[in-house]
Amino acid sequence: MKNFWHNITSGLKDIYDVFTLELYRIFTDGGVMLIFFVGSLLYPLIFGAIYKHECIRNLPVAVVDDSQSAPSQRFIHELDATPEVNVNYNCNTLSEAETLMRQRKVNGIVYFPNDYSDRLAKGETARLCLFCDMSSFLYYRSVFTGASSVMLDEMKHIELERYAMAGVTGQDAETAITPVPYEDVKLFSPAGGFTSFLVPALLALVIHQTLFLGIGILSGTAREEGQTVAIVPERLRNRSVYRVVIGRSLAYLMIYIPLVAIDLVLLPRVFGLPHIGRLDDLCLFFLPFLLATIAFSMTVGSFVRQRDTGIIVCIFFSVVLLFLSGVVWPRSNMPLFWKYFSYLFPSTHGIQGFIRINSLGAHLKQVQFEYQMLWVQSGLYFLITCLLYRVKFFKYEDRAVCI
Repeated sequence: MKNFWHNITSGLKDIYDVFTLELYRIFTDGGVMLIFFVGSLLYPLIFGAIYKHECIRNLPVAVVDDSQSAPSQRFIHELDATPEVNVNYNCNTLSEAETLMRQRKVNGIVYFPNDYSDRLAKGETARLCLFCDMSSFLYYRSVFTGASSVMLDEMKHIELERYAMAGVTGQDAETAITPVPYEDVKLFSPAGGFTSFLVPALLALVIHQTLFLGIGILSGTAREEGQTVAIVPERLRNRSVYRVVIGRSLAYLMIYIPLVAIDLVLLPRVFGLPHIGRLDDLCLFFLPFLLATIAFSMTVGSFVRQRDTGIIVCIFFSVVLLFLSGVVWPRSNMPLFWKYFSYLFPSTHGIQGFIRINSLGAHLKQVQFEYQMLWVQSGLYFLITCLLYRVKFFKYEDRAVCI
């Protein structure tokens, strides 16, 4: 029993020594301090400021009205009244409007053929053309949304006129046109905007990438400088590898718990992003996310030999991880190779879980797959890191080795 308590106290002392040593390394490295404390807070603020407005409004469009009729003019006035677009140019020819599009003065063109009103008067199907700027999906979305909303209203107006000509008016006509009334409700994004869709994923990715980059820089610096930094306490040389890994992990965990609280709990409320998830579910979910990210970063950091290598690797993987997370492109449409390849990275399950809890109001039981996968990654990368440290950095008993 006495030996048991001695081992416990000795283990805690070893972990504490590594913990304090790692904190010293962090707070004496200006680059790591910049990444951990400035980057992890500044990037979310920049993203929130850039995407402050959920939707693009008042996009300029050009109109070519060869019909010059009351129905086409009514359509144009209603289009100009939508929040999505402004009718800034009334062109005489389609080629004139195309020139404005090429000069980037307009983001859409609405063309009314000369037989537009004649077809409507005859009860035939009229035709109009909508040209959208596809250089940005948001341009296309705004122009198409504005034109579609006016088109739906015009279709109802035209149907009412035709029923009136047939002698059907009032509620009877309304019921014939809309037998099943509907209401458009945008779930989890009331504004239907881009910010609520993208920024939550970026917030979680920032946590992952700043941790990954900072740990990679520390590992590369230690390998570059040899025995001048990151010396393992003498009594831990060539033994107790897990105590070193736990001590380092606790140092990163202590620093990032308040940063996660700011980035993933406070900032969504500041910027008005969806935040309908329970706080206790978020806390329980992000514990394994941080542990998995830390262990993954230390595993990769074991192969980093230079300080700058961590920066290059982080930059290379940032966009890749965003796409693999399933936010930019649905995971259900990914090839199986890339879907399973994404399971290697904690960011995949962290982003998916965070969005479902914070933005969609899911409970922890409803993200069990992501939650369990993060715990699996935590344990797996912890064991791999211990093995790598044993093989590479604790080879000789009487040698202080940098980690």
